[in-house]
Amino acid sequence: MDSRFDDLQEDILEDNLEIYSKTAVDHFMNPRNLGEMEDYDGFARSTGPCGDSISIWIKVKDNIISEISFTTDGCGPSISSASMVTALAKGKTIEEARKIGQWDVLNALEGLPEEKEHCSLLAATSLMKAMEDFSASKN
Repeated sequence: MDSRFDDLQEDILEDNLEIYSKTAVDHFMNPRNLGEMEDYDGFARSTGPCGDSISIWIKVKDNIISEISFTTDGCGPSISSASMVTALAKGKTIEEARKIGQWDVLNALEGLPEEKEHCSLLAATSLMKAMEDFSASKN
């Protein structure tokens, strides 16, 4: 049974590599910074037009995003996009991270199918709102 499961998993992966880049599949299969954060400085949850939601938590030290995490109830492209946006933002200053947008996420993932591009916007929006929450709590 294990052999048939492994074969099926390999077939599914090969099919996805025809649609998605290796980078997008890698961030789906091995998401970076996945999970809730208990002690955080900024938080946001955004819901996209498809109903998927992405939550992002940030921890900021000396104006640098020292820790960041996410959860999502969404599809593979939402997972990939949220994983990538957290990877792009981690270690950046708030000012640098504010410049991360949808196209940065899409480019880093080496693209997504057109009907899934909104997932990268959802991830970038969630990051932006988490930084806004951090800024509001500082003031």
